[in-house]
Amino acid sequence: MTHDLRVPWEEDPGDLYEHAPCGYLTMLPDGTIVKVNETFLAWTGYARAELIGQRRFRDLLSAGDKIYYETHYAPLLSMQNDVHELAFDLIRADGERLPILVNSVLGRDDAGLPRVIRTTILNATERRGYEKELLAARRAAEASERRVRVLQQIVADLAAAPTAAEAADAIVRAPGPAFGAASATVWLAQADRDQLAAVAGTDSAALTDAPVPRDSSRAIAEVARRGDLHVIGSLAEAEQHFPELADTMRRTARAAVVLLPLTAASADDPGAAEVLGVLGFDFATPRELTDSELRVVRLLGHQAGQALDRARLYDDARRREERATFLADTTRALEVLPRLMPRARTLVERMVPRVARWAAVRLQVGPAGLLAEAGEPAPEPHRLADRVAEVLLSGQAQLTDDKEPDGGCAVLPLVANGRVFGTLALRPPLGRRTATAEVAFLRDLADRAALALENARLYEQERAIARTLQRSLLAGDLPADPRFAVETHYQAAAQDLEVGGDWFDAFLITPDKLAVVVGDVVGRGIDAATTMGQLRSAIRALASAEAGPARLLERLDRFVERVESARMATVAYAEIDLAANEMTYACAGHLPPLLAEPGESPRYLLDARSGAIGSRAGRQARIEDRIHLPSGSRLLLYTDGLIERRNRRIDAGFELLARTYAGKRDSPLPGLTASLADMLVGPEHADDVCLLCLSLGTERRLERTIGADPVQIALLRKDLRGWLVAHGVDDESTQAVLLASSEAVANSIEHGYRADPLGVVEIVATVSPEAIQVRVADTGVWIAPNARGARGRGLQLIRQVMDDVTFDHDDGTTVTMRRLRRGARE
Repeated sequence: MTHDLRVPWEEDPGDLYEHAPCGYLTMLPDGTIVKVNETFLAWTGYARAELIGQRRFRDLLSAGDKIYYETHYAPLLSMQNDVHELAFDLIRADGERLPILVNSVLGRDDAGLPRVIRTTILNATERRGYEKELLAARRAAEASERRVRVLQQIVADLAAAPTAAEAADAIVRAPGPAFGAASATVWLAQADRDQLAAVAGTDSAALTDAPVPRDSSRAIAEVARRGDLHVIGSLAEAEQHFPELADTMRRTARAAVVLLPLTAASADDPGAAEVLGVLGFDFATPRELTDSELRVVRLLGHQAGQALDRARLYDDARRREERATFLADTTRALEVLPRLMPRARTLVERMVPRVARWAAVRLQVGPAGLLAEAGEPAPEPHRLADRVAEVLLSGQAQLTDDKEPDGGCAVLPLVANGRVFGTLALRPPLGRRTATAEVAFLRDLADRAALALENARLYEQERAIARTLQRSLLAGDLPADPRFAVETHYQAAAQDLEVGGDWFDAFLITPDKLAVVVGDVVGRGIDAATTMGQLRSAIRALASAEAGPARLLERLDRFVERVESARMATVAYAEIDLAANEMTYACAGHLPPLLAEPGESPRYLLDARSGAIGSRAGRQARIEDRIHLPSGSRLLLYTDGLIERRNRRIDAGFELLARTYAGKRDSPLPGLTASLADMLVGPEHADDVCLLCLSLGTERRLERTIGADPVQIALLRKDLRGWLVAHGVDDESTQAVLLASSEAVANSIEHGYRADPLGVVEIVATVSPEAIQVRVADTGVWIAPNARGARGRGLQLIRQVMDDVTFDHDDGTTVTMRRLRRGARE
């Protein structure tokens, strides 16, 4: 029997395409949309006429996804002819984001050249919601794992606790991170077992309570007698069973309390449990513990009880464990510090007072040597120097003399690779003599310290070599010209000995054409640094007055066919016509330049983009764009280390950079790039950072704002000097204005902001054919000014070099100074 499976109507292929459950796009190889179905239009809110032939697919993506399109989507599609389920955020016509999944197939003609891109768009909104549900479940699992890790850490801390009091300190730290407890207290059974005393707590008020008799009716005593876990989930429950606990809950505004017995196997009856103490912790809001949390609580009580039992029974073992723990912790603490002197200082600081009353490390590094010291005043200098000299010569330890009333001083050699390169000296605590176990401990400590310090010395030596090589490959002297100023900054990765491939350069192609470039070579190490040097040299060689950025990038594409290691390098390159104030630029896979024009908010230059050097991704022909730059414009080129972080979207990095750059609008150019790196990166960054800031043209009016920091005066002087020279001010007038301005700013900082380090000083300078005028203003409250509002000697100096000086004290202090130019004086 045959079944007819045909539908009772005819399917219209056009209707199937237009109203399919997914969006369809047909694009040219450069991404221009030539066909789109109704489903996609309904999802995005665009009209068909707005897209067909008018927009490229990448134009519909967010800024960050445009970068991803260039660096991942286009190369993958070009190499393997299809991509599957790439996630993007598409910007709808109303500006809202639409999560989508993209599947694309690249069609080629008979000659193998790209002809058409067919793309399927899937709405990922529901999937994003499902992922959020999975994320919530994952966070719950992570919370459980965090509790386990906390317990593991507490168990490790308990294993290293040498006394019952220190074990209690470790126990009391668990409920906060593990369960979110507001406070916790540990009561330990006293030696006679008839009472419990609070010995450790996160709330110091609990430690002042009197001991609790075991036979009392208080909840703590009840838990200690019965050995059962008590969870009091509400104030009403506490009032019913433990009135005194209810009073405490009301007084401390607690909503729930957990009382946990700390138990261990009984010495009299191994099958029975003995309560050695009670851990109590509470919550500020109603809290119901889950079954898994209760299991962790009981496990905590068992582990804590065992630790207390060990602390009570094995005092000698605790001392050995204390020493072993100290060695292990000190070794770990030294390992996380890569530098030599921080390691030496950390070593002596950890020794005092746990191991010694005074400790010092002396290293024979450099002409004068290095010293790290901590604790009470050092022993007699001449006697200590004699012992240190003997140890350095013989390599044998000089231990303390028990006959000396203060215990003497021990000096141990620091030996690495068979060479004594320093000494560890210490004075032990009073009453502690150098027993055999103590001597073994000190020798072990000296051996570990020697290895850690020698490794740090080698690290610094290799780091210095690597940094010297890196900086030798960067651009040398940058061009100087009154028509522009260039400020650069390079910051190597903090935790990496290898050199990198980030670089900057600026050079004059012709007397009226300036080239600036920032680039990044893939990888790290000597190969990357060498490749960086080759690319920088190639760009200088290929740049010409006729070529332009696009042509230069095309030549670089051919260059990387011979230098394979330069493939996929990214470059942001610009040429500035200094006569016409026009810039032509192009970006090969690099982050977009950031332009700040006078009186405007900073904006990213997102045009003239193409794939990385030699990638052959997306658009084959290199493109460039030309814009006009008003005088006073500042252009910032940078590498990805400035804004990219693993824990945030790249869009957030772009926004943060633009906001920070805008806040530095009125800062002097000298020091600007270093300040941006300090604010956005910090000292412990994981990637190289390279910045180049170009200030174009001569500002007609110089406006600067600096912080109340004397260091800023030197940067202002450099900025002001360049501005005056650019305006053709004679040298004598320039020196006079610089001197008077520096003195006026110093007065504002010293007098107006002596008690306010966050104050700012505003400087405004104007120049005319006849004179230069400078206004310095602050809003501070001057402390003990003289009658004229400035330091007497400083005021005399300002009046001597300037032709006209006035003061205004209405709101802070404003100094207005005027100096006639040489022609007006004659």
